[in-house]
Amino acid sequence: MTRNKILAALLAAALALSLAACGGGTDETPEEEPAAAGVAVQVETIGADTIYTENTVSGQLTAEEQSTIMVAVSAKCTAVYAEAGDEVKAGETLCTLDLGSTLSSYNAAGISYRSAVQSYNDQSAVFEKQIALAEKNVRDLKELFEIGAASQMEIDQAELQLQSAVAQRNSTLSQLEAGMQNALSNVEQLDTVLENVDARGNVVAPISGTLVTMNAAEGSFISNTMPLAVIDGAEQMKAVVQVSEALVPKLSAGDNASVSVSAANRSFEAVIRSVERAANMQTRLYTVTLSLPSGTDGLLAGMFADVTFHTDVSENTIVVPTEAVLTRGETQYVFVVEDGAAKYVEVTTGLTGNGVTEVLTGLESGQMLVTVGQAYLSDGDPVRIVPGGDASAPAADTEAGGDPAFEDGEDQGE
Repeated sequence: MTRNKILAALLAAALALSLAACGGGTDETPEEEPAAAGVAVQVETIGADTIYTENTVSGQLTAEEQSTIMVAVSAKCTAVYAEAGDEVKAGETLCTLDLGSTLSSYNAAGISYRSAVQSYNDQSAVFEKQIALAEKNVRDLKELFEIGAASQMEIDQAELQLQSAVAQRNSTLSQLEAGMQNALSNVEQLDTVLENVDARGNVVAPISGTLVTMNAAEGSFISNTMPLAVIDGAEQMKAVVQVSEALVPKLSAGDNASVSVSAANRSFEAVIRSVERAANMQTRLYTVTLSLPSGTDGLLAGMFADVTFHTDVSENTIVVPTEAVLTRGETQYVFVVEDGAAKYVEVTTGLTGNGVTEVLTGLESGQMLVTVGQAYLSDGDPVRIVPGGDASAPAADTEAGGDPAFEDGEDQGE
């Protein structure tokens, strides 16, 4: 009897252990909450804005305490906007001059110079090809001479042709260079005349400060032998940069630009003082001078400055974050959210600025643009909008537009 009780106790203990191993504690394990449906995305409302094309170049700061404005030609003053004692800002119009004929001469001189440069470059390229062919002809004849297939007379004639081509190149290019230098001289002379004068004959203040002298009077002629105006700009600084021929036509005196001086940890807006219309002969670049705000602390002559010019302005246009625009081949597209689902929209783009892109067609103000998570969407996918930082790339099935809420191994159909 005692033996039977012992066996019964052992069987009961084994049964209890078996039940525990089969999940006797399942009641204590909380059920996982189902993941929210839809691909997690961040969105922003599309709206109209202004966008610029930005071009950044590097230059240096130089010191300038006083600016004397000279116009080396006699011209009639048609309007005066400031008088001695006034505080003026860089880029502000001081007066307007009737410089129609001078401006026409300046434009003509610029065209003549550019034409001379183009002729020189074209002729130089032609001669280089001719000389290269003549040199090859000499080499080929010498090789043929070695095997008895050409005579010494043919080699001598080829060498004479080569010498003639070189002499013709040197003579022609020398004449073209003289013409180019003459055209450049005319441009530089007129450049001096029109320094601080824009294309409409407005005399522009090169710096901010006090207008201590103003010799222009409405209806009278200005003298080309004395300063038109003198501006006292104590502690004034200017930035000088070199720009390419592609950028220089887009810049004018009085335009604003952004300047960053890393050595002084300063950033501010500057005004273009002058734009030279003749390129440096060695660098083929054009000098642009900018007046910096007066009284800016920490700036020293010789410091390097990054200057950003804002060109090709487009106002009241659809502007979106650049990363929101996706590309497949030559097609550009975005995703917008409508009725809780992603909608594929093809777009055409225009200007590109600092992290933003102009959209010319495809979008309208007020639409909800997907800015994060768009790479994991397909047309018609359900989406859920999350606050910043919550939308992340899915761990798996990214090509199929998987929901980032699901981890590897989970069944999205559950």
